[in-house]
Amino acid sequence: MKVKKNIFVYTLLGCLLATTQLFAQEQYQDYFKVKAIPDTTQIRIGEPIRLEITAKVMIYALKGANLKVVFPNLPDSLNHIEITDRTQLDTSGSNEQQKLFKQIITLTSFDSGRWEMPPMKFEVFSVTDGSYDSVFTEPFFIDVNTVPVDTTKAFKPIKALRSVGWNILDYWPYLLACLALSAAIVLYFVFWHKKRKPAVVAPPARPAKAPYQLAMEQLELLEKEKPWNSDVKLYYTQLTDILRQYFEQQFHIAALEQTSAELMQNIKPVTVLNQQRDKLQSILTLADLAKFAKLQPSPQEHEDCLRKAIAVVEWTKPSAVAAEQPASNSTN
Repeated sequence: MKVKKNIFVYTLLGCLLATTQLFAQEQYQDYFKVKAIPDTTQIRIGEPIRLEITAKVMIYALKGANLKVVFPNLPDSLNHIEITDRTQLDTSGSNEQQKLFKQIITLTSFDSGRWEMPPMKFEVFSVTDGSYDSVFTEPFFIDVNTVPVDTTKAFKPIKALRSVGWNILDYWPYLLACLALSAAIVLYFVFWHKKRKPAVVAPPARPAKAPYQLAMEQLELLEKEKPWNSDVKLYYTQLTDILRQYFEQQFHIAALEQTSAELMQNIKPVTVLNQQRDKLQSILTLADLAKFAKLQPSPQEHEDCLRKAIAVVEWTKPSAVAAEQPASNSTN
């Protein structure tokens, strides 16, 4: 009897939990809606389709929530469908009650048939608790038709080539260009060729800056200019390029040619750099989301990434003892 009682209690708790999750998911979908609406689904080969994708967040129903929406990153070609153009995100339809994101994508196809545009995945991040969820659009089909040809009519013969009479006026731009070039060459040799200027001695090249000094100057310039106020993607590109160039010059790691995952794998043998692994992982992850997933970090996150980058460079700079050791060995 005790076992049956426990089974009944666990079954009841499971049903309540499933019902609660289903209700929360349905309620969340009412507050966040995505759509993909094409202007037509019937085209001939090569004709464009204007696809409008929108994401609507009902702000009035999510008071206090801090959500970030990431639009689907579609490839240039999928399932016989080609993407020829895509606009920037438009938020002009937002107001105090709702936040509206809109993007126009131009599609076409060069293969006749019926092709499916699969569901598009939207990512929703919660800055408050770090959770995220996915929402999908409804799929739709595109019918691509060929140009009709009347096979009952006979083929027309190929016409012979026709010759066109020569006329000097047809070539006057080229003759004028040749005349101007000839005049320029004559004037050069008559007037300017004899007046040769003395050779200019180039100033001696200044010694190159140390990788640590160069990286710190670039990071201080970023902190002064605050480029994230105008272009978030450019800011994170500059920030990660400064770190990658520093790693490449200081530790001889091909950081500029590696992905974030490859870079994190290749810093393991460098002990002093691997000690800052958590800070570097945080910087690269947020930068990749901002550059490739169109994430919009907060101003505090911008400054936090910059402070972490400065800390990584400061921690890994060459010490005075290490710099003096080769000189003492050469003296001995």
